[in-house]
Amino acid sequence: MKNLNLTFYAFAGISSMPVTLLAGQFQPEKKSIDKQHPNIVLIVADDLGYGDLSCYGADAIQTPGMDRIANEGIRFTQGFCTAATSTPSRYALMTGMYPWKNKDAKILPGDAPLIINESQYTLPKMMRECGYVTGAIGKWHLGMGNGNVNWNETVKPGAKEIGFDYSCLIAATNDRVPTVYVENGDVVGRDPSDPIEVSYEQNFEGEPTAISNPEMLKMQWAHGHNNSIVNGIPRIGYMKGGKKARWKDEDMADYFVGKVKNFITEHRDSLFFLYYGLHEPHVPRAPHQRFVGKTTMGPRGDAIVEADWCVGELLTYLKKEGLLEKTLIIFSSDNGPVLNDGYKDGAPELAGKHAPAGGLRGGKYSLFDGGTHIPLFVYWKGKIQPVKSDALVCQMDLLASLGSMVGVTLPDGLDSRNYLNAFMGTELKARENLVIEAQGRLGYRSGDWIMMPPYKGSQRNLTGNELGNLDEFSLFDVKSDKGQKSNVAGRHPELLERLKQEFFVQTDGFYRSEVEEEPLK
Repeated sequence: MKNLNLTFYAFAGISSMPVTLLAGQFQPEKKSIDKQHPNIVLIVADDLGYGDLSCYGADAIQTPGMDRIANEGIRFTQGFCTAATSTPSRYALMTGMYPWKNKDAKILPGDAPLIINESQYTLPKMMRECGYVTGAIGKWHLGMGNGNVNWNETVKPGAKEIGFDYSCLIAATNDRVPTVYVENGDVVGRDPSDPIEVSYEQNFEGEPTAISNPEMLKMQWAHGHNNSIVNGIPRIGYMKGGKKARWKDEDMADYFVGKVKNFITEHRDSLFFLYYGLHEPHVPRAPHQRFVGKTTMGPRGDAIVEADWCVGELLTYLKKEGLLEKTLIIFSSDNGPVLNDGYKDGAPELAGKHAPAGGLRGGKYSLFDGGTHIPLFVYWKGKIQPVKSDALVCQMDLLASLGSMVGVTLPDGLDSRNYLNAFMGTELKARENLVIEAQGRLGYRSGDWIMMPPYKGSQRNLTGNELGNLDEFSLFDVKSDKGQKSNVAGRHPELLERLKQEFFVQTDGFYRSEVEEEPLK
């Protein structure tokens, strides 16, 4: 372990710099590039659970692409995002800040404004200032524009304004309008003679919906997803025009894989940082025909196989370009899993014995462990040794950790912390505690303990997932009770009191026992 540590440090040129400035005001100086640093590819899957990968114990599905980088790299058993839904967890990843500190960091509609301030310090800004070419491809869901978007013109601010040199994205989720690709701020294939209009308030006259024209549907909705129909699939929100620009869901994986390959080829002689947001297995699950029937679990299982293929294609292409040993790959999910998230695709019925959360309680939307406890692994061929690590690590800490790798001076005020040694497998300890969030509800992880304060509200939402609304302060020992079946607060009053005090210090002014539930549409 000691020799590995020294070898890595010598190769990567890791350094630690003092913290001096405010996060929202920081303007780093352009650094000369160090060719010994690796390219970095950050892959974030969408709604992929801890138990959805064969490398984490799934036997009803095989994920050889993901398994390869997990088993040949650092596979974390205690990897976390900060929040149990997409937008806030991605906000934390990009900014190194807890999302519950930003009131706008919640599930966004497709026409929401950018929720990251243009002056804010971000992960892509940091990498760009260190000489990296930065790219964002795939799912975004951090808002675009200023709140009054004209999709027929260049949309800004967006990915460019927070640090990405290149972007090709879907604005929100694949179940929300607008159902178009946005490349460098411009809708791909837009037609001036067929302008795009988007509304989340009311339909456009004469436009079909799932309610008015159910005969047009090839996928049935379960709750909410009954507005505009695109590609035979009903969506959230209303859209008119842009017929030539609309995506075909079954081709989305191939489309983004092609964009990833193009980006790598174009910048193979430079250092690059690529954020690759997989859309799978988020609803609507509509994998390409060649993946249909690859599992016994219907579209959700097949979509996971498609996502695994995407990872395999990335690895194969990096090897083809001679870049595999020069590229650090980080894989994670944005939150926990969900089966019934608005469409009747058979996911709950066909899951069988498969446990998407891997035995953890809860899932997407949940304050229980299954909401934020995610698959997370790091791979760098030939540079790091395979390790299964129990270190408590969080996506939010990638900013500070990668900052340490490339030798930047980080601004003051970030919640991100430097645990580079843990991410590289040279240390098996990292965070001691973490505040977790689920749609405004806050909890506290400390070592092997999870403390959940009381919240008023329903036990489950329309998906059937538990939300984590408990009547009293609760304490769970997740080392001995992985499924959080037993509240042991009464047995450990002193520990509970200490964790409560720590929690309230860290969340001062943010905890409320009554949280307005975000409606599922």
